[in-house]
Amino acid sequence: MLNLSHRFIFEGQDIAWGCMGEGEPLVLIHGTPFSSQVWRKIAPLMARRKKVYFFDLLGYGLSEKREGQDVSLAVQNTLFTALLHEWGIEKPEVLCHDFGGATALRAYYLNGVRYARLTIIDPVAVAPWGSPFVSHVREYEDAFAGLPAYAHDALLRAYLQSSAYSELSEETLAIYMAPWQGSIGQAAFYRQIAQMDQRYTDEIEKLYAPMEDPVQILWGENDEWIPISQGRKLANLLTTGVLTPVPESGHLMQEDAPEAIVAAMFD
Repeated sequence: MLNLSHRFIFEGQDIAWGCMGEGEPLVLIHGTPFSSQVWRKIAPLMARRKKVYFFDLLGYGLSEKREGQDVSLAVQNTLFTALLHEWGIEKPEVLCHDFGGATALRAYYLNGVRYARLTIIDPVAVAPWGSPFVSHVREYEDAFAGLPAYAHDALLRAYLQSSAYSELSEETLAIYMAPWQGSIGQAAFYRQIAQMDQRYTDEIEKLYAPMEDPVQILWGENDEWIPISQGRKLANLLTTGVLTPVPESGHLMQEDAPEAIVAAMFD
């Protein structure tokens, strides 16, 4: 498990973060509904060559969760930019996934952040995205937040498993489920889903063009959350069509094919 022993105050809210290793900075940004623990197999390998920073997005993992919070994509790029300033990093290498990809892209196009290299895995970046489940939660957030714990746990388990091509172990499921359990965690889980809004990627999609900085895109061939056809659309906009498909990997490549991520980072 990654150790997030540090705290950063962002707009009066606690953000959990950690780091390991020595060398040039590499920042890891997780997606939804995960936490920085999604990098637990990868960060120690990267730390052999880099100083690796990782953090939990606002409203996720060990970062603060509370009623009335804005945990949408609209705020996460501002948090990321503030953390870079706190760490004294001007041009990091970044490895990101899902909403983390959207966060890095928003920081690039809206906050002027630049990267030594950007590696994006199955990002939420190109319309359309979202699912019928997301739509239901947005309409009935209070009802979902009020589910009995056993019903919430069953739904959460099924939702997490659908992100992966391979079967997730009980240990893995426990790691990803823990931040979303209990009264605070359960409410936070449905809060972040209810705040998913395509307008935050529409805002930057119109700006997409080949980037100034080196960028590579990895995509699971068996991603059932965001099909690889969306990845090819993004690649045509950002990398003139260069995309690395990863066989036998779903949306959660960190579990299905972590070796593909490590190989791409060390290439």
